[in-house]
Amino acid sequence: QNEEKWDFVLVSDIHAMGSEKEIKRKKFLDELSKKGFTIKKIEDTKLFYGVRAPQQIFRKYQCLLGKPDSKLQNHSAPQDIPVTTRIRIVHYILQNTVTSDFEKLRHLIKKKVFEAAFPLHEKEEVREFLKEKWARWRGIFSEQPIEKIRCYFGEKVALYFAWLGWYTCLLGVAALAGVVTFVAGITVFSSSQVSREICEANTTIMCPLCDQKCPFWVLSDTCTYAKVTHMIDNEATVVFAMFMAIWATVFLELWKRQRAIVVTDWDLYRWDEEEEELAMELINNLQQKPRLYQHSYFRSTIVLLLVLLMIVLLIGIAHALVIYRVIATALFTQSSFGLLREQANTMAVMTGAVLHYVTIVVMTKVNRRVALFLCNLEKPRTFSQQENNFTVKIFTFQFFTNFSSLIYIAFFLGRINGRPGHYVRIAGRWRLEECHPSGCITDLFIQMAIIMVLKQTISNVMEYLIPWVAHKLRKKHKQPKKRSMRLGEEEEAEDPCKRQWLSNYELNEVNIFSLFNEFLEMVIQYSFTTIFVAAFPLAPLLAFFNNLFEIHLDAIKMVRLHRRMVPRKANDIGIWLQVLEAIGILAVIGNGLVIAITSDFIPMQVYKYMYSPCVRENRTDMDCSTGYINHSLSIFRIRDFEPYTDVPEMLPDFDRDEIKEYRDYRNADDYTYTVQFWHIFAARLAFLILFEHVALCVKLIAAWYIPDVPQRVKNGILRRKHSDLCKELRWVMPQKV
Repeated sequence: QNEEKWDFVLVSDIHAMGSEKEIKRKKFLDELSKKGFTIKKIEDTKLFYGVRAPQQIFRKYQCLLGKPDSKLQNHSAPQDIPVTTRIRIVHYILQNTVTSDFEKLRHLIKKKVFEAAFPLHEKEEVREFLKEKWARWRGIFSEQPIEKIRCYFGEKVALYFAWLGWYTCLLGVAALAGVVTFVAGITVFSSSQVSREICEANTTIMCPLCDQKCPFWVLSDTCTYAKVTHMIDNEATVVFAMFMAIWATVFLELWKRQRAIVVTDWDLYRWDEEEEELAMELINNLQQKPRLYQHSYFRSTIVLLLVLLMIVLLIGIAHALVIYRVIATALFTQSSFGLLREQANTMAVMTGAVLHYVTIVVMTKVNRRVALFLCNLEKPRTFSQQENNFTVKIFTFQFFTNFSSLIYIAFFLGRINGRPGHYVRIAGRWRLEECHPSGCITDLFIQMAIIMVLKQTISNVMEYLIPWVAHKLRKKHKQPKKRSMRLGEEEEAEDPCKRQWLSNYELNEVNIFSLFNEFLEMVIQYSFTTIFVAAFPLAPLLAFFNNLFEIHLDAIKMVRLHRRMVPRKANDIGIWLQVLEAIGILAVIGNGLVIAITSDFIPMQVYKYMYSPCVRENRTDMDCSTGYINHSLSIFRIRDFEPYTDVPEMLPDFDRDEIKEYRDYRNADDYTYTVQFWHIFAARLAFLILFEHVALCVKLIAAWYIPDVPQRVKNGILRRKHSDLCKELRWVMPQKV
């Protein structure tokens, strides 16, 4: 036999003879030997133990589960089972073999008895194909070889890439719609009546933006900002938001169909994960009793309280970002640098967005540890259950980490800050930020653009560079020792396994959540692409280009830079589907709220149909939004400023005692809300209810209209059932005769 095949390799430091670690290692290896495993030892800078399971283990598996992998078998060796299944069975046995000290492999790895345990990247035809055709940047527009990915990495990884490919494909449609919306906005860049009014308002004096050193300012100074705002905030945005709510549903429904086709081809449509787990337990230990389902209300209550505590902490971090922006605005307005002083609010938004990105990076690591701790508290029955519990918790934490700041900007910024003469203040000193007279949607646009660009550039570069550099360093670290070994043992032929095991050991470590990390990254991106897409129509385009690279980045990592992942069997993407459906509902709510609250769409419609010259004077020769800006400003008397406000010098050519203006709907006498404010409030509420009900109804209709399972899959299953029943009947019929 020229090349020996080994299922797994265990790596250990060289321990002193008779030491506690050496004894524990020997006990574990003895337990494997009792189960019929073949073990081969190779010594280098570390000790390497190759393990190969006996054929009877795999025969038991085929016997228990009725040869479920028959489609993957090599025709020249009909008794063999796929390498992916071999690795999965051996991995389960290794993880569940108990020594006489009642220790499992994970305990021994914690105690540094073993350093690592991994399956080998084989130099087989499938891997070479994946390496050359798939895990290369030049194959970026090529179709993914899903079947070959399945043969090498197992069903779970193959389904991830099938889902990611499908998502990217349909993102192309959403990206096109987003670009059309954005281009439609650019066409009204200078022609919008509202932005034209702001640009011409050179006699409208606005209240100072801060308490100290901030001047009165003329509304026309913000002409460019107004044009940008109305480029994002227009009628096309409302249509696009509705489109994206429907797109999210159609995408999921079409994915369910695609998944049904794929898993039916793999003969896994009716595969039972629980049955597989029980079979594995019995193969490992015939006396093993099944682990029963358990539920503790006390433990669940503790976990729930800790989750709520963590959410409060994440909201607290969002509040800290708000405080930073408030203080940064105050400091920038007092700067001696002219440009910084003039653009204080925009600079505070941009630096706040960068700081938000930093908190996302830091809190992602914290969230992972907390979610894992909470999962261990729950004591899940199986790994699959643990993964589901972990998914729900980490997604909840990541959602609040990523979106708390965006939720504040979208729905609270400029709405809870009070009014001139009676501002809401932090610590009684710094007043909260105000919205621009054109609205707050541009702030949301800037925040989303910065976070998405940073996440998709820096994060992806680091995701590739860290494993690549780590791999190069590990190889470099190993080389000197290898040379000294060769000098000392020149005559001795090198074991063919040694080089292969060493090269696999030099690759980056993978853990049980390696694939989970990729899913989480994509689902958070999907959230950005759908939930606040009304404020940032280019989000699908950014996501589309990112995913073209992401597919091949993940492929290169898995095939070239990381050790082989333990293949896992699956017939769907698991609990991620429910998470994606929840995001679809949040997208309807989020976009409805953005249009109703953040956007100026509703106030403008109320003005057009209730207060404009078209209604009041029955005029049809002018744009109905004429006079909107002047109508949306309220009057403030300078003498009513708070005592500690440093009232600035009046602008030249204007009377100091003139009344000044600010963005709100209040009476000039007592600063109470006007009737128009309540009309707009009612219209916002009515639109929100209407938008969400219409969008949810359309989603339900789309879900009903597109069947989850295609007809050919249903008919194929029906024919197979009929065929099986006919075979059963043939066995019965002769006995009756």
